[in-house]
Amino acid sequence: MKPSSAPVELSAVDLAALLCARVCHDLVSPVSALGTALDVLDDDSANDMHDEAMQLIRGSAKQASAKLEFARLAFGAGTSAPGQVATTELKRLIDGVFDTAKAQIVWRVSAASLSKPAARILLNLVLLGFESVPRGGKITIEANSAARIRVHAQGDRARLLPITADALEGMEPDTGFDGRSIQPYYTGLIARDLGGRAEAVSNGQGIEFVALTTADTENQWQASAS
Repeated sequence: MKPSSAPVELSAVDLAALLCARVCHDLVSPVSALGTALDVLDDDSANDMHDEAMQLIRGSAKQASAKLEFARLAFGAGTSAPGQVATTELKRLIDGVFDTAKAQIVWRVSAASLSKPAARILLNLVLLGFESVPRGGKITIEANSAARIRVHAQGDRARLLPITADALEGMEPDTGFDGRSIQPYYTGLIARDLGGRAEAVSNGQGIEFVALTTADTENQWQASAS
């Protein structure tokens, strides 16, 4: 982390370029799998593998579509219409991307809807949660309102990389941002834009990702930590 404790400000061009790099990174796997399956179908000597290739095409196309839908709201406008996003839609997007993940999703969201910025925060915190438990575990998602969004990740060898925690609070890595570290930076940026902040901590029982977005941020933060 760089010596300054103040969040850095990236240019709009740099932020957009890095977020595009992140989206492309997430789509490489399913798109590459599609190409591999098509190669098998074009190979007359691999007729015995055509059924498996078709299954791979269906699965990869479904995964690519789910990731694009997720990214459309997590990193973009989602839709051109203003207003709220139903939390049932957020759950559908999350299930679509992570239904085959090793970690179990525990949905404890009582809010019926969230503003688009808060919805983006929730989706991005979920991404961070899953990345912190690569061997599987449990991801608990909570949001009673946009004021406090919490994702708690538990699992074998759960880990919080310093670069992730720093970027979430707006700190730039010594080597600069890349497609991986830009995602937590973007998440924290949305929270700060809403007058709040976001933080990740390892509490001994897992990794906790929290975003607060109200004017009374400090008091709520202290209450959530107690």
